Amino acid sequence: MPSITYKAPAKVILSGEHAVVYGKPALIIGLGKYIVVTVCESGDSDPQLLEGSKPVIEAVHNYLQKKYPEKELKLPTITVQNDIPLGRGLGSSAAFAAALSGALLHYYLGEEPSKDTINSLAYIAEKHFHGTPSGADNTTCCYGGLIFFRKEFEFLKTISALHAKLPEIIESKLLLIDTGKPEESTMEMVKQVRIFYNANPLKTDEILNKMEKTTKRLVVSVIKEDVNGFCDSLKKNQSMLEELGVVSPRVSQIIEKLQEFGVGKITGAGGKANGSGFILFYAYDKDKTIRYLNNNIIPFIEFTQDFNGVQYQKSS
Repeated sequence: MPSITYKAPAKVILSGEHAVVYGKPALIIGLGKYIVVTVCESGDSDPQLLEGSKPVIEAVHNYLQKKYPEKELKLPTITVQNDIPLGRGLGSSAAFAAALSGALLHYYLGEEPSKDTINSLAYIAEKHFHGTPSGADNTTCCYGGLIFFRKEFEFLKTISALHAKLPEIIESKLLLIDTGKPEESTMEMVKQVRIFYNANPLKTDEILNKMEKTTKRLVVSVIKEDVNGFCDSLKKNQSMLEELGVVSPRVSQIIEKLQEFGVGKITGAGGKANGSGFILFYAYDKDKTIRYLNNNIIPFIEFTQDFNGVQYQKSS
């Protein structure tokens, strides 16, 4: 069989980090940064890559062994290209799980699998990577676009693909500012919020309820192309994340210093000790903001939407 290549996008949580673990909604969007996975019969896989791929390979093999017990599952060679910053809240593990699941399924079955199947297997792999993920990351990496996601129970998730895109008036002013890779893993940050919840249940419920309202307001601001509403929601979301204790003091100071240039919030699980991953930042004057970031040697990337999710890359 010829080589099979799949690519999957990164994701950005616009609103609802951590709250989504507790049955609250999150608004997430596909980001135009990608992991590309190729599988083929010949060659050797990098041993370290194979080790990191085990949860995905096991999920795919278990699925196929149940459905096609007679099928021989000889492992192909796996290669990866990636332009998603790792460990910074942009869903690199979910994108990898989606792209590799798609490529392996296609390789073994000889046809494109459904995105629903890819998403289910990527979620199983994500549980190995992160412990108790909501499923929001892999869902966005699989479907792309704007996703309104709510996990009621393990067996009941509401996934609404909004038939809209981030309006150009908002997208054109967005940057992702890199505060550095968190010292804590996503799993550790989710656990820390759980500890905070157990110690402060009433306060945490109040924060999560406010975050749900903010997420819904953000949806409305996107649909109505309401820049002021969008910025206000980002600001409120950041305040709540700080209350949950998932933003380091250094990153809070960075966001405070950037207030003259616009409004921002961390996106992803965050980090308490030093870096907190990326800040999703709406710049009032993008050129002026970029000059400031360059002058202060603060890395950033420009924001572009992905509408396609995981995709089979046909050979040209």
